[in-house]
Amino acid sequence: MQIQDLPYPDPGVPDARSGPRFLWWLFRNQLGGQLKSLAWGLLHFASVAALPFCVGVAVQAVVDRSGTGLALAGGLLALACVGNAVGDTFLHRTAITNWITAAARVQQLLARKAAHLGSALTRRVAAGEVVAVSTGDVEKIGWFVEALSRFTAALVTIVLVCAGLLVYQPALGVVVAVGLPALALAVLPLLPRATRRADTQREKAGRATELASDTVAGLRVLRGIGGEELFLDRYRSASQEVRHAAVRSARMWSLISAIQVLLPGLLLIAVVWYGVRLAREGRITVGELVTVYSSVMVLTYPLRHFEEIAMAYSFSRPSAKRAAGVLSLQRPTDTAGSRAADVPSGDLYDPETGLLAPAGRLTAVVCGDPDAAGLLAERLGGHPSQEGTSVLLGGVPLDELPLGSARTAVLVQDKDPVLLSGTLRDLLDVPASGAVQPDQALAAAQCDDVLAALVQGSLDATDPMDARITERGRSLSGGQRQRLALARSLITDPEALVLDEPTSAVDSHTEARIAQGVRELREGRTTVVFTSSPLLLDRADRVVFLHEGEAVAVGAHRELVRTEPRYRAVVTRETDDEAAPNGSVALNDVLHELEEIEEKA
Repeated sequence: MQIQDLPYPDPGVPDARSGPRFLWWLFRNQLGGQLKSLAWGLLHFASVAALPFCVGVAVQAVVDRSGTGLALAGGLLALACVGNAVGDTFLHRTAITNWITAAARVQQLLARKAAHLGSALTRRVAAGEVVAVSTGDVEKIGWFVEALSRFTAALVTIVLVCAGLLVYQPALGVVVAVGLPALALAVLPLLPRATRRADTQREKAGRATELASDTVAGLRVLRGIGGEELFLDRYRSASQEVRHAAVRSARMWSLISAIQVLLPGLLLIAVVWYGVRLAREGRITVGELVTVYSSVMVLTYPLRHFEEIAMAYSFSRPSAKRAAGVLSLQRPTDTAGSRAADVPSGDLYDPETGLLAPAGRLTAVVCGDPDAAGLLAERLGGHPSQEGTSVLLGGVPLDELPLGSARTAVLVQDKDPVLLSGTLRDLLDVPASGAVQPDQALAAAQCDDVLAALVQGSLDATDPMDARITERGRSLSGGQRQRLALARSLITDPEALVLDEPTSAVDSHTEARIAQGVRELREGRTTVVFTSSPLLLDRADRVVFLHEGEAVAVGAHRELVRTEPRYRAVVTRETDDEAAPNGSVALNDVLHELEEIEEKA
């Protein structure tokens, strides 16, 4: 896989049982790139390791006054330099490719998992943690994956050079062969502490990122209650904790780096001291001494990769563990697709509550518990947050449909829909049947004032469709965001549309027009609206009242207001003390308000 070929057609099924297993799975799935990197790395390190031998041959040729030997040394030196340049160039190219492609694979896996889990993801993992995994963690994971092949090339080179020195000059070769492994292993006792400090730094950074994300998301509310300074102080404190943890981690890695510099220096001193003694005794030549000395000096370069792989693993292991934790999440019910990928039609029925939404009709659902209503809406869409009996569409369990078919058949708009940044045209460019045009959906959702506001707030857009929407629609009011989200849902024109409190932030007059617009545009299509608004309830073909997780009453809105006290209490916001003496008064008030709004609308 090359960078220009990204994204992957299929990123694969990861082994998410643990962080190390996930790293090993990534390595195996990039075996071709790893082998290329290993080959170029061997060429690079072997060329570097050959330079001392070339220098030793040249020195010995000068001592022996041999022109042939000097020419041979020059030719070998030129060949080693060319191998070094070519190997280093392509090693860097393949290593960066491995890094980027590994990070891209992880990001694709995370994106696929987020789409698969839907709203259940943020119920089980904090949004800030997901952001941290998909940004900073993927880079650390990619770092280890690409560093592994370079480390392997360095390790093979060191082993070969040590073996060559034992053959070339056994006396000094023994010193090098014993000293180099000691250098590589000297820092192992420090790695667990360095890893713990790196883990602590990452945990604190994750909490700070989550706090910052939550603060930015709730900035408008914080300003309203004067809580900006409180949360800024909390973030400053969290940021300082991250800084202190980073300094403690850096100190440990600095100590490891210092040891990696000190010990090779001591080994060089030992080689020179012992080599000079051997040269004085006539047991080795000057050229051999220079060769061994230069080899030890040059080998400090591949030795640094031992420190790098230790750092890469220490930073990537917790990152891989967090990524594996997200990737291991499963849906409460499996929609692997035991049925054909067809979109069924018919009545939408929930066996757990007894809720029935007849095909082609507008059904309103009243539930006194908003949280229970949200969970039921998710279940109707085929992506419940907990195990249970599957919802049926036309008698077909949604759990038995492929996930794509289930979501095509039933679309759920939750009570806090998200608007992505971009133009309005991009926002409304969603998979759709083509039966509903954008202008029809915008008109039904009463977006005329929203379109005018978008044009007014844009510097260079005269067409509302080209006006830009800021991140999450923060420049719009809550009601404007709701109406744009409703228009986007209407454009998709699904077989069944489930709306959870779609007009909670809209004034009553606009709400009455939206109710009528949705009813007309969705004529002949199954629509379920979770609401307690009398305006929407009065436009529904039928109203279902849920009490304690069970459908206890079905009928028209005005009929239920008269005959069902519990329903009337939810719709009119009556308390138990108010319900008995003032029930008829509340009913008259509701009916009178409906008549007034209908006249004005």
